[in-house]
Amino acid sequence: MPALTPVPVPVRSAIAHGLDMLASWRDELGQQISGLGRLLADNELLDDADVGTVSALRERLASDKLVVAFVAEFSRGKSELINAIFFADAGRRVLPATPGRTTMCPVELRYDEDMPARLSLLPIETRLRGLSLAELRGRDEPWQHVPLDTRDARMLASALGAVTRTQRVSVEQARALGFWSDEQPDDNPPQAADGSVEVPAWRHALINYPHPLLQRGLVVIDTPGLNAIGAEPELTLGLLPNAHAVVFVLAADTGVTKSDLAIWREHLGAASLERFVVLNKIDTLADPLATPPEVAAQIERQRSDAAATLEVPPARVFALSARDALAARVERGADADALAASGLPPLERALAAELLQRRRELLVQSVLAVVQQLRASGTRRLADRRRQVAEQLLELRGLRGKSGTKLRMMIERVDAEAAEFERCTARLAALRAVQMRILRSVMAVLGSDALRVEVAAMQSAIGARPFNLGGRSAFAALMTRLRAALARAEAQSGEMRQMLDASFAQLNAEFGFAFVVSPLPSLAAYAKELGRIEDNYGRYFGFGQAWRMATPGFAEQFRRMLLAKLRVVFENAAGEIELWSKAASGQVELQLRERRRAFARRREALQRVQGASDDLEQRIAEVQQQDEQLATMHVRIEQLAAQAEAGTRRLYDDTPATLALDLPPRQQVA
Repeated sequence: MPALTPVPVPVRSAIAHGLDMLASWRDELGQQISGLGRLLADNELLDDADVGTVSALRERLASDKLVVAFVAEFSRGKSELINAIFFADAGRRVLPATPGRTTMCPVELRYDEDMPARLSLLPIETRLRGLSLAELRGRDEPWQHVPLDTRDARMLASALGAVTRTQRVSVEQARALGFWSDEQPDDNPPQAADGSVEVPAWRHALINYPHPLLQRGLVVIDTPGLNAIGAEPELTLGLLPNAHAVVFVLAADTGVTKSDLAIWREHLGAASLERFVVLNKIDTLADPLATPPEVAAQIERQRSDAAATLEVPPARVFALSARDALAARVERGADADALAASGLPPLERALAAELLQRRRELLVQSVLAVVQQLRASGTRRLADRRRQVAEQLLELRGLRGKSGTKLRMMIERVDAEAAEFERCTARLAALRAVQMRILRSVMAVLGSDALRVEVAAMQSAIGARPFNLGGRSAFAALMTRLRAALARAEAQSGEMRQMLDASFAQLNAEFGFAFVVSPLPSLAAYAKELGRIEDNYGRYFGFGQAWRMATPGFAEQFRRMLLAKLRVVFENAAGEIELWSKAASGQVELQLRERRRAFARRREALQRVQGASDDLEQRIAEVQQQDEQLATMHVRIEQLAAQAEAGTRRLYDDTPATLALDLPPRQQVA
């Protein structure tokens, strides 16, 4: 059997080159962040909140994904387009792409190094259990696993062909599975002579495949046609809205058909999505009785008509031949002229320019925020240490020529100052109690129990008729209550900040602390996310989708998905507030520990000087050396922070020309 030997591809796609750059940059930046974090941690300049922030950033850099979804009706050439863009180096088709219906269920291609190379298939019957895909992903028993031999091209293609399997069921079963509607008979599959209808054998397919692009964080989602898309709420409410880009594939000879338009309006109409439209199969428009300019004009008319119908900019519509592009990269040894003639490179450049630029922008903002936080907190704590060292040095220099009696008096004074300082612990404990009381109140507002109560109230309001007008109003009332809960949590957090501001100012003045309250995190982004959820989920309470809510298991799956989605929003909002509160209290513990150590060092120094007068100059020299080490450490922190910031901004400067062709003017990174 032939081995899966990669074909040399001298003309690499722009998106492949961009993913290589992004992966390399993430690795380099992760090392720089780790270096800065280690320096601060080794010198006890990080509190628990800072440690958590660094760990979260490192994890994000290591696991960042770029999700691209391909959506179309049957026989538009999605799978062939995916093969041409991402998997031509396999030397053949990886995904099945033959005439007729191929992909019958959503297919997700990704790579997890902790899992073996395999195809995981979820039987269609699991829809009847009312469990969402997110819940079933964490379970092994519902899935059927097929090992993949990535070294053998034919066996790989044969194994992946399982996604095309179908089965015949009765109309009652098809209705229960969501593939038959008495209210919308035009979308129903045809019946055989025995009355049965054909439905997909699988609900979802996961392909864990060690392809270089997937190893760099790319996730590709291949979706089936309209009926299969609408029957799976998690696809339309989870996977597609969360994709970084959606490529909508049409046939060049037919343009936008009725079913194409239904998919676009019902599932892809959200303005928040990064949408690209492909007119595939332009090779079918070749006409021996027409001149090449006439054929080109016809293709351009189809592009313009598609852009007008779908209400997208013409620059987002690409006419190409996925079959010719794949052949150019496989059969013709990466023929650059043939590849250009296929029309694929402009789409690849647009995907790379739009997607990778936005991923870079988001990562840049996250990294700069963390670097600046670490630099500020480390510098502030280092300055507090240097202030204490300076006070100790001044005290030691004042001992020159002092008597033993004077030294005993100074030791007693240090003990008295330490005892006086410990008075602050009671006030700090009281402050901590008030802070925790407010935080518990905020967490209760944003907690899972409160969410379940709110969703249950919506269900009670809907009653036994989830698809009537009462369903839409009950859902709208739920979202109004949830936005009010976010506002209430933000107001309570503001009260906590005011309390901390006033208390910290008094403690700083009375006890010489250097407490600082960082800005309170805004919850506006989560309120905006609630708006997106309302737009996406609310359409299932309209007349066009209401019949699906009546299918067995669909309403329960919808409720579980809605609750899970809302829980993510509220848990993330609660996590931000909790992390902010933890940072405020963490500096208290850190500075308490530092101050107690300073008192202990002062007393030890005085005792050593009291025991032998020769130790005074030696101790002064030691304290001076400590100050020099702290100064050197400050320089090192500034150097590592500057390197991390420079490496972050270099991501913009190193953008290759192939990616910069269609980029809008770049905004300055703060």
